[in-house]
Amino acid sequence: MKRYDYIIVGAGLYGATFAYIMKQAGKRCLVLDRRPYTGGNIYCEEIEGINVHKYGAHIFHTSNKEVWDFVNAIVEFNRYTNSPIANYKGQYFNLPFNMNTFYQMWGVKTPDEAKVKIEEQKADAMRKMAAEGIENPRNLEEQALALVGKDIYEKLIKGYTEKQWGRPCTEIPAFIIKRLPLRFVYDNNYFNDKYQGIPIGGYNKLINGLLAGVEVRCDVDFLKVRKEYEAMGEKILFTGAIDEFYAYKFGKLAYRTINFEHEIIDTTNWQGNAVVNYTEAEIPYTRIIEHKHFEMFGEEIEQCRRTVISKEYATEWKAGMEPYYPINDDENNAIYEKYEHLADQEKKYIFGGRLAEYKYYDMAPIVELAIQRAHHLLS
Repeated sequence: MKRYDYIIVGAGLYGATFAYIMKQAGKRCLVLDRRPYTGGNIYCEEIEGINVHKYGAHIFHTSNKEVWDFVNAIVEFNRYTNSPIANYKGQYFNLPFNMNTFYQMWGVKTPDEAKVKIEEQKADAMRKMAAEGIENPRNLEEQALALVGKDIYEKLIKGYTEKQWGRPCTEIPAFIIKRLPLRFVYDNNYFNDKYQGIPIGGYNKLINGLLAGVEVRCDVDFLKVRKEYEAMGEKILFTGAIDEFYAYKFGKLAYRTINFEHEIIDTTNWQGNAVVNYTEAEIPYTRIIEHKHFEMFGEEIEQCRRTVISKEYATEWKAGMEPYYPINDDENNAIYEKYEHLADQEKKYIFGGRLAEYKYYDMAPIVELAIQRAHHLLS
């Protein structure tokens, strides 16, 4: 008999959730991670008494009560509501696009006034495309203009999107934004989900709770020592990059990634909000995160005498960088399907999570998928 029922490669949210379910079922689990700590991209580093989201802002949100109850049984979540702000050349707009945004953009005060303005701009965009013989939007720029018109596109979408993708909107496929939600209410809540928040005490508490009682080994590069661990485990859950697992047999999958600049500032409250997007092309970063606003409210903000901000720079992924966002175009999806075909034939290995499935997931779906996969295997 093998020493472990399951060896789990990757101590991120998927791997930790899977390990928790299996441990509860009495399975012997070992979790491995190549980083010196657990948590994957939701790992938090405490700086100046603030839980800094080291790999970018993470806000947990879901309408699935079972998932919400599951994570809250591990650690209590706070009442944080995601309400980002867009800064365009020093002018501020509320996000998502709602009545506050439309008032800031045009001075309109009622939903009917806002709808008239948007429809006028959409019609103008469609007339210009028709005059050029364009029947259907061919790229993201034309798609956005057809959905929201010139003002919102040029001030709040164009520059930000081009920084994210590293190419002009005219070179980005139209399907990237099949729809742009417009809310005709004065509500800055970014998510429509019923539940949202941040773990009280940071995401490390969630991961530590999920992995409580599970054997964990960090600083282990599994793919360099895989034969050693294959001999130890009955089954292996792999949550890393699937193309790397197969030694890039069919080529490398493409990603976008983010570089971060973290800075400690000697003030209690630097920008007044957790997330401010910079939507003009001339500013190189896409947004600034002020981390204390995720967990501190009211007087707590002033009592913490310093603050920590992070500037985010989107860039093309290269070897050695952290892959964040899969580029799910036809070319990359075709490469992934070849790797998926190999993975489906594996007897010992199970593949799951963002990198193994080459698909971007929010946190709640990751938890749900990991629970479902564990229960399926147990049944």
